[in-house]
Amino acid sequence: MRVRYSLGLGAAGLAAFLAIWEGVVRLGVVSQAFLPAPSQIPEALLREIRSGFWLSSIQSSLGHYLMGLVAGAALGIALGVVTGQDRRAEAALSWVVRLLRPIPGLAWVPFAIIWFGVSTPAAVFIVAIGVFWICYFATLGAVRAVDRDLIEVADAFGYHSPFAKLAKIVLPAAAPGILAGLRTALGQAWMAVVAAEIFGVAGLGQRMMQASSLLATDIVVVYMITMATLYGVIDTLFVIAQSRILAWKS
Repeated sequence: MRVRYSLGLGAAGLAAFLAIWEGVVRLGVVSQAFLPAPSQIPEALLREIRSGFWLSSIQSSLGHYLMGLVAGAALGIALGVVTGQDRRAEAALSWVVRLLRPIPGLAWVPFAIIWFGVSTPAAVFIVAIGVFWICYFATLGAVRAVDRDLIEVADAFGYHSPFAKLAKIVLPAAAPGILAGLRTALGQAWMAVVAAEIFGVAGLGQRMMQASSLLATDIVVVYMITMATLYGVIDTLFVIAQSRILAWKS
């Protein structure tokens, strides 16, 4: 009953938002040249689907997204595990991290273009950088938070090698924190995809820039909604997978 009530409130809130948006445009408070009415979006979506741009843009952006996410997350988690377990490694990298961490992903775009050209590897590089730091710090904090008593218990049960302790104790105990960071990275990766593609790499971001240059705001909104929907689906699937991975906690 409570779930239905919450869903009903959510649907009512969304309907009210769309009604206000439609009214603002229809009453001329905001020109349709700058903001399309919600009722214009389905027609614009159909035009994009029929043209083939919509599907090809999704395929390109998903490729950039997934490759960058996997590369950045793998490197960030691996380095976070190493530095989380070895304070000497963390100390050795501390000033490198302080130097590179504040640099935003967009600042790497010129180097991405110089190194890789306006291409898929350039987009993947930008996405990977955006994901890397989130996963690194989440993993570092999660590994550091593992109860040291658990390590001593592992010794008592014969798990003396570092790899055995990592597999049996550290990673399972740190998994909730690592997965929380990875979930945050899912959203950051989409923002990085747009940043990477607005400079000419084929995908949703490029198509949005093309539409905005022609003041085709309805097309821009189509791709904004597309990205939001893709993220919603990916995040939902991740939450399902996360709940199964962490089933031992319940």
